[in-house]
Formats: sequence, structure tokens, C-alpha cells
Amino acid sequence: MAIRYPNGKQYTQPVHKSESTQPKKDSVFSNRGMTLEDDINETNAYYLSRNLAVIHKKPVPVQIVRVDYPARSAAVIKEAYFRQASTTDYNGVYKGKYIDFEAKETNNTTSFPLKNFHAHQIAHMKQVGEHGGIAFVIIRFSKTDELFFLPFYALNRFWERMHDGGRKSITKAELADCSAALKLGLSPRIPFLNAVDAVYF
Repeated sequence: MAIRYPNGKQYTQPVHKSESTQPKKDSVFSNRGMTLEDDINETNAYYLSRNLAVIHKKPVPVQIVRVDYPARSAAVIKEAYFRQASTTDYNGVYKGKYIDFEAKETNNTTSFPLKNFHAHQIAHMKQVGEHGGIAFVIIRFSKTDELFFLPFYALNRFWERMHDGGRKSITKAELADCSAALKLGLSPRIPFLNAVDAVYF
């Protein structure tokens, strides 16, 4: 017997693929489309839910100049400006220590360009360290999903080398020598507190 919708169109039962015919996703890499920010936000939520650390993404200071109201219940920001240069992406507290870090991605495969940092970010992380805080960078090579935990004191050496006329990037081999490799996981997604423990505690 044919089943029809009220409009007369015949209902066709959808064909469902059995689980055995569907390729299984790698549990670790099933979220490859996620950005580094997404992964860190998910990680921070995991740490917070287990009361391991309190770390949040810093809000970007924006001054809204012009707003349009196309409908009573909707507002569209048409013009806005950054109030001031933002410092780093994340900050919080872990084991009684202030933590402040930046997250950076690159499509390069052999080196990380230092132009991805701004002078005020370097100055900010330097001040954090001078006051006893923990400052670092998480770097992701997007094409290979390689992750590195780079302490600020190591980053600062490369920054100063560049300003002394040296190379304008950090090679992957250099990163491997002075940073901790991070492995993508599930819970937490990016276990960067393990690296904080190994380097600072």
C-alpha cells in the first residue's frame, strides 16, 4: 500500500546505512575541522568542570559605533573599533599561579613565522613572567595537527634573535628542542596543563 503526504506526494522510506557499512571515525581526529580556539575552549571547560583550573578566553575590547535595527527584535553592528590592542588570548589560575597564554596557528609546515606576534603581546608576557606568573604559547601546525607548548622565555629568545637581525621564524626542529609536544585527545582535548606541570612545577 502506498502512503502519501496530504499534498498527494508519495512517501518513500529513507534508506539507512548499517553501522557495519559506515566507516568508523578516528575518535581522536573526528573533530579535525575545529580551530585551535575551539579545542582550547573545550579543554578549559573540561578543566573547570573538574575544578583543576580556572582559565577563560579574554573578551576583546570593542567600541560599537553604529548599529542598524532591521527588525524590532534584531540588531546588526555596522561599525566598531578595537578600544585598545589586545594582549593575549587566555588567562586564569592554576595551582595558585597566574596563567596567561596565546594560541597561534600556521599553515606553514616547517617553521613558525614570528610575524604572528605583536610587540605588545611579547611585552605583556614578559611582564607576566617578571611578576611570577606563567606565560606561554600554544602553537598548532594546521596541516599536520602538530601542537607545541612553547614557554615564553624560549619564545623571547627567538624574538630577540629576530630583532638582532636573525631569522624571522622558528624552525620546527628548534620548536621540538625547546618546547613540549602536545597530543590531541578527547578529555581533555589539548592537555596543556601536563606541560605546565612539567615546565613550571
